[in-house]
Amino acid sequence: MSSPVQISFPSVIRIDRLLDRPVYLQIAHQMINAIQRGVLLAGVQLPGTRSLAEDLKVHRKTIIAAYDELDAQGWTEIRPNKGTFVRNKGPQENIALQPYDEKFLTSYPAETGYRFKQSILLDVLTVSSTAGLEFNDGLPDIRLLPLDRLSKVYGGILKSKTNYKHFGYSHVEGNEYFRETLASYLNNTRGLHINKNNILTTRGIHMSIYMASSMLIEPGDLVIVGDLSYYLANMCFQQCGGKIISVPVDADGISVNAIRELCKTKKIRMLYLTPHHHYPTTVTLSAERRVELLQLALTYGFIILEDDYDYDFHYNGNSVLPLASADTNGMVVYIGSFCKSLAPGFRSGYLIAPENLIREMAKFRRLVDRQGDMLMEQALAELLEEKEIQRHLKKAVKIYQERRDTFVDLLQKQLGEELSFSSPPGGLSVWTKWNPQLNLMRISKNCLKRNLHLPQELLYQTDSFTAMRLGFGNLTVSELEEAVEILTKAVRES
Repeated sequence: MSSPVQISFPSVIRIDRLLDRPVYLQIAHQMINAIQRGVLLAGVQLPGTRSLAEDLKVHRKTIIAAYDELDAQGWTEIRPNKGTFVRNKGPQENIALQPYDEKFLTSYPAETGYRFKQSILLDVLTVSSTAGLEFNDGLPDIRLLPLDRLSKVYGGILKSKTNYKHFGYSHVEGNEYFRETLASYLNNTRGLHINKNNILTTRGIHMSIYMASSMLIEPGDLVIVGDLSYYLANMCFQQCGGKIISVPVDADGISVNAIRELCKTKKIRMLYLTPHHHYPTTVTLSAERRVELLQLALTYGFIILEDDYDYDFHYNGNSVLPLASADTNGMVVYIGSFCKSLAPGFRSGYLIAPENLIREMAKFRRLVDRQGDMLMEQALAELLEEKEIQRHLKKAVKIYQERRDTFVDLLQKQLGEELSFSSPPGGLSVWTKWNPQLNLMRISKNCLKRNLHLPQELLYQTDSFTAMRLGFGNLTVSELEEAVEILTKAVRES
């Protein structure tokens, strides 16, 4: 391979003069790519600088600079009176000369060259849609956010020299000022009795569930959930090796009697609850059952993972205090977030537990998220201190209550013969039970034809029940009217 390699370099090297990268580097990097992929083998002689400059239609000095770069990186060697050769980087006797078409040189592997563990747990996820209207899973309306105030607070934090400390690594449990302010806020609104050392900040409910699952569940551990329950939480438990046992849920919440009977014959590790508004049916766990569950947890030694995903939205009187507010034995791990209170884009959540567990979880979180978003937490702390978030929630609850009332009225008037439901006391979704003769997937497809997205994960259809969880918070009154009209036409077509 002492003679110059017979390759059409214009087909191997593509120069883009719109790129910020200098042309000589483009040439050098593409030649390195050709060497690495076996198009240019060790020992071959590269064309002379004049010849290659003519082929690529660039100045000879550009080629010289590219060759110098190749030499500096150790990919080539210059032999006096002979030319530039690809350096031998190791044994290549068995490497065949590869085709040098553009696709080969610019492709990325479609699949791995090795085997790895695969899971079917996450095969069904939310699919985005370009439809103008959507019934979601109960998300807030980001149009209600006080964005001007939020941007001013965040911008002020970026400009203030006193906040420069947040640009570096800091406390592993999260922003200390935020945890102090959050502890006061949760004590006032949820009847908790915590301090900053009981709080670990996270990136939302899902991260909190996953961390709690990873820390507290061993393979084979039994986890009780409601029938039905939050599918992503169930996936977390299963991913950690937990075995799920479902128990009935009625109008007063999860069945305590069923849990008690299970505890008599099996060693239960964890009970997962969404007691304020059970997911997906929105029912509230009764006060009597809350007391019984705390006693059962102490008697049988299981953990209560309390997911309070939409505590801030309650319409019929005051919100029911969480189980964590009455926990005196350290059996409850409480999780919440601002993703529903403000918007999903505010990835700020929290996990509440006794200090010994928080310290251990802080170590674990450092493996995947060293400290969280210190700047966002600083902004949220200031907004809580100024009561901006509290004022926003007070205003938003009134708007969401109006939307709930409008929505349930529309459903009853237009679709009352096909469904049944109870007006939810809080939250941003309505649990609706439908005529079992209807095909919910067909209804969803008919809605999409009319610019309304009805996601698959909101549809529950088995031999025993036919139901939908329909979020209304993201739609205005006029949008709700349009959406229900489309839904009604889709049902009639089905």
